[in-house]
Amino acid sequence: MQRYYKVWTATVAACLAALILAAIILPKSFALTALSDVIQCLLLFSGTFSLIHHITRTRGRLRLFWALVTAGTGLWFCYQLLWVYYEVCLRGDVPDLCSGDMILFLHIVPLMAALALRPHAPQDQYAARVRHLDFAMLMLWWIYLYVFIVIPWQYVVPDVGPYNDNLNFLYLIEKIVFLTSLVVAWFGSKEGWKTFYASLFGACFTYAASSHIANWAIGRGVYYSGSLYDIPLAISMAWITVIGLWTPEREPQAAARSTSTSHGVWLARLGMIAAFSLPVFGAWALLDWGLPPAIRSFRLVLTLSAAILMGIMVFVRQRLLDRELLRLLTYSQESFRNLKRLQEQITESEKLASIGQLVGGAAHELNNPITAMLGYSDLLLLTQPLSAEQSHLASKIGQHARRTKSLVSSLLSFARPSPSTMAPVDLKTLLCTAIKLSQSQWKANQSEVKIDCANEPLLIRGDSNQLLLVFVQLISDAMQVLDHSTGLIISARRLDEQAVIVMSNASSLARDAEKEAGSGELLSNLGMSACQAILREHHGRVLCESDAGSAVTVRIEIPLIAAAGKSTGAAPSAAWQPQPSA
Repeated sequence: MQRYYKVWTATVAACLAALILAAIILPKSFALTALSDVIQCLLLFSGTFSLIHHITRTRGRLRLFWALVTAGTGLWFCYQLLWVYYEVCLRGDVPDLCSGDMILFLHIVPLMAALALRPHAPQDQYAARVRHLDFAMLMLWWIYLYVFIVIPWQYVVPDVGPYNDNLNFLYLIEKIVFLTSLVVAWFGSKEGWKTFYASLFGACFTYAASSHIANWAIGRGVYYSGSLYDIPLAISMAWITVIGLWTPEREPQAAARSTSTSHGVWLARLGMIAAFSLPVFGAWALLDWGLPPAIRSFRLVLTLSAAILMGIMVFVRQRLLDRELLRLLTYSQESFRNLKRLQEQITESEKLASIGQLVGGAAHELNNPITAMLGYSDLLLLTQPLSAEQSHLASKIGQHARRTKSLVSSLLSFARPSPSTMAPVDLKTLLCTAIKLSQSQWKANQSEVKIDCANEPLLIRGDSNQLLLVFVQLISDAMQVLDHSTGLIISARRLDEQAVIVMSNASSLARDAEKEAGSGELLSNLGMSACQAILREHHGRVLCESDAGSAVTVRIEIPLIAAAGKSTGAAPSAAWQPQPSA
């Protein structure tokens, strides 16, 4: 690609050298005019074509920027085609009242719109649609100025003198505004953008200065196509190709998004100034009695039409701005609510941290007497001859001591949670292990635990040790409220994309859970707090579901991983219920 660009650049340089050599050597003639016009047309075509590939390789605001720059150069190329048509094809002079002069004037308008995009600066939060309307209002204002000042002397009351004077004056003002904007962008940019703006300023300044000198030469009657006055013009045209080819494809690039809206505010102000300037021009047309009546009437009608059109644009712009302000207000209110919610969560976290420290200290102090109670109860059972009733009571003491020790261990885990290691885990395996670990407890109660699992694996991503602690704790809690005539049923199924585990019994558990009002309330005792914390870490939850007092279920929900989505057995129905106890 670099070699291709070098060949392209060399070709442009050769064309420019041929034009310079012809201007120096050849006398005024049709051949010189044709050669100069055709070479200038080729140079502008080359510059326009060199900018097109930037449009295809960029996107968003940067693509719009390159599209506007290409449009400005393309209009310049179209104007040069008119010169070729008049001077080469028709072999005549360009008319004094040429309709193509408007194309020459308008070719700078897209370039100014491109600069207004400020692609070298971070994107601000000004609404894009409102910004586009501001651009449209400014472009419409420049078109209005040309039609207001120049067109009346071309079509309404044709007069070459006022036409040329007004055209040259307005074109000079436009070039000064554009070059000033380029200087501002040049000094406000960095790195690749600064080089780009400097090159564009050099090309445009060379063109502006040479066109001004050419107009001076035309006024003196010494200008002709192909003369030395065309050399600076041709240099500025060839410069566009260099800019298009050698501006890196990925540079300049737009920076990150900014929270500043000052540029958008200035665009809005300029748009409003343009809209409010229309009555001033209308008053000028009305009060300038030196103008022909036809021109005065034309300017008044034009100003009224432009005012109506701009008024519609201002109305649409205000509606869009109101919507944007409403969106920002809604976003601000939502952010404020989220901030309050976050402050409340931070306060709760600080409270829980304080409670955790207190619980941790108390749990360590409780471990010593609990260990002594366990040791003495086991020693009593193993070394002393006891009656059946005494053995039952001693085993009860050991059972409750172990339950208390398990509760203390849960409190310690809740107070000082250790980092969890997440890995794929089968919940059915964990449930079976938890039941075996709790076997001594529910057999001592002369109870029965039944498990009903789906054929498919229930794979989740979690810490097997922490989840095992949760299941053992829940089974242990259930055992404490069971009498000898009831059992515990544990069901595990896949429901949508979640693993649902239900622990239920028919009667005794309901009496202890009557304090849970309604379905779906989170369990709140200290033992369950540790379970809830672990399940939240696994993106799951534990719920208590009770009916009119005849039964209660503890429901655990944990998201499945993707591998569990492939069922190996019959899929359960969407609404399933745990089986009743035998």
